[in-house]
Amino acid sequence: MVQRFTARAVVVGDRAGTVVPDAVLDVDDGLIRWVGPAADAPPAPDAEVTALSGVLVPGMVNTHAHSPMVLFRGQGEGLPLDRWLREVMWPREARLTPEDVEVAMTAASAEMLRHGVTTSVEMYFHPEQIAAALRATGARAVIANPLIGLPGFGTFDEQLDTAVRLSADGDAQVEYGIGPHAAYTVPLPVLTQAAEAARVHDLLLTVHVAETATEGADLLATHGLSVPQLLASHDVLGGRVLGAHCVHMDDGDLELWREYDVAVAHCPGSNTKLASGTARLRDMLDLGIRVGIGTDGPASNDNLDLFEDLRLAAQLARLRERDAMALTAPEAFWLATGAAADAIGRPDLGQLTAGRRADLVHVDTDDIAFVPVGEVTDLLTHLVWSVGSRHVRDTWVAGRQVVADGVSTTVDEAALRAAVQTRAMRLAGR
Repeated sequence: MVQRFTARAVVVGDRAGTVVPDAVLDVDDGLIRWVGPAADAPPAPDAEVTALSGVLVPGMVNTHAHSPMVLFRGQGEGLPLDRWLREVMWPREARLTPEDVEVAMTAASAEMLRHGVTTSVEMYFHPEQIAAALRATGARAVIANPLIGLPGFGTFDEQLDTAVRLSADGDAQVEYGIGPHAAYTVPLPVLTQAAEAARVHDLLLTVHVAETATEGADLLATHGLSVPQLLASHDVLGGRVLGAHCVHMDDGDLELWREYDVAVAHCPGSNTKLASGTARLRDMLDLGIRVGIGTDGPASNDNLDLFEDLRLAAQLARLRERDAMALTAPEAFWLATGAAADAIGRPDLGQLTAGRRADLVHVDTDDIAFVPVGEVTDLLTHLVWSVGSRHVRDTWVAGRQVVADGVSTTVDEAALRAAVQTRAMRLAGR
C-alpha cells in the first residue's frame, strides 16, 4: 500500500537547500515514489495518509561513530586523546563482552533515531552484536569491523577475515566494511591488505587520519612522509575510502584526497572537546572532496546528535575563515544528509527525492524557534541555527515508523538505560 505523507514543507537535503512548501511525499515498498507540492500530487485514492503539521527532512547520516561507547560516556573528562585512549578507554574495552556491546548499541541506536539519525557508520568490536541491535531498533548502519592490536580481539588477520566474511551477509539495512584504526596503531602492510580486500569486495574502508597534530610524528620521523602520503604510497587509497577527522592536513595532503577521491568524516564536536583542532572544511569542499558530518563516539563528543554537530561545523568554519559565508545554512544541513550519504557511498540515502529510501524525520515547527518565517527557506535556516533534536517528533526507516511522538516504537529505552548503567559500572571496576 502506498503511504502518503503531507507536511508543511519538505526539506530535500541537497546542497542548494531546496525546500518544498505544502508538500506531499509518497512511499511505496520502502522507497520514495513521489515528492513535490500538494497541488501537483498524483492521485492516490487508496493511500494511507499521514498528515504532519511540521516539516519532513531526510534521515540524517552519521559518518563516523563508535556508538556502543555510550558505556563510557563522560569518562576520562579533560584528558587529551592519547591519554584518554590508553588510560581510560582501552583498559575498559578489554573487559567488554559481546552482550555489553549489543545492549549499548541498542540504546545508542534508539537515541540516534530520536535525534533524527537513521544511518551511522560504526567502527566497533563485536559487529554481529551491533547488527543484532540495529535489527531490533530498525536503524541502518555500515559496520566497519575494527582492525586494532588490543588484547582479546584476535589477530589482524582474524579481524580482517571477519570483516570479509560478514560482508556476504550485508543488505540495505546492515552493510559491513573494514575499519583499521589508524596508521599509528595498525602496521602499514596490514593497512595495504585491508584496502585491497575492501576494493575486491566493494566495501567501505574507514580509518582515522590526522586527528591530532602529533599522532603522525613517529611515522614522519621514520618514513619522511605525512600519514596521507604514507597511505597513498602503501596503496591504501582508492575505492570507497573514508578518512575520519582529517584535521591536520596540509595542501599536499588535501590534494591527495582530491586525487584519490577520499571522503572525510568531519567530527567537529569530538575535535573541539578533545582539543584536537579544527579541520579545513571550506578548503575540502572547494576542492570537491566529499565530506559528511560525524559525531565520533559518545565518550568523546559526548552526544549522538547531528543537529549539534552540523551547527558547530558551520560555526567553526566561519570562525576559522573569519567569513560569515564560509559555510552556509543549506551546506551545513546537506553535510548531515545528502553529502553524508555521498561520503559513505550510499546514493540511496540522505535526500528526499524519488527513488531513494524512505528514511524520514518529522520536525515539529509549532515552536518559537520556527518564528518568524518570511520565506519558505527560513525553515531550513531555523533547522540549522535555532532548532535541535528536541524538536524531532517522528522517524521512519524505509517507511516503517521507529519513533512516534519522541518515543521509540521498537525497544524499551528505560530498560536499556538501566542495563547500560549496570554494565558501565562493571566495566569501570565499581
